[in-house]
Amino acid sequence: MSLITEELKAKAEVFYGDQVCKEKFSFLLAEIGLPDGLLTTTFQQEEENMIEECGFVKEIGFVWLKLQKKKEHRFENIQVCLDTEVTAFLEPNKIKNLRGVKARDFLVWFTLNEIYVRDPPPPKASVITFKSLVGLSMSFPVSLFKSDKEEQVADQGEVKMVGKRWKMIKL
Repeated sequence: MSLITEELKAKAEVFYGDQVCKEKFSFLLAEIGLPDGLLTTTFQQEEENMIEECGFVKEIGFVWLKLQKKKEHRFENIQVCLDTEVTAFLEPNKIKNLRGVKARDFLVWFTLNEIYVRDPPPPKASVITFKSLVGLSMSFPVSLFKSDKEEQVADQGEVKMVGKRWKMIKL
């Protein structure tokens, strides 16, 4: 059952088309304090027209993505699967009540329901955490999900992905 009703769409900013949705959603993620590459790293350049529609109801923080088909993407240590409809509520530095996203670690699929960023005290780097419905969570350096624009202005002491190894930047 879809959470996106016509009544909700009437209150929302709705966008259509792959490129427009990627740009709007990335901007929205950056605006609430999440890495804007969280979406764009999942959809590589060779895959065009994956996103059909996206929308945002600002007054309640509700957001959605409609995809043509399910999408699987492998990050360094985890595989993520997006359903054809992804919905969530946004707060500063947090995505909650996430629907339509699963992550696989080892041989087990976990339904994710929350993503948030913690900024620990220096010199430690920021961490993004993916939390499942059963209470399990996985944390990764935020730099793994930063877009090219964000990486150019990386913070001092930030952990960055270089090839297949983690490297600490020393200034």
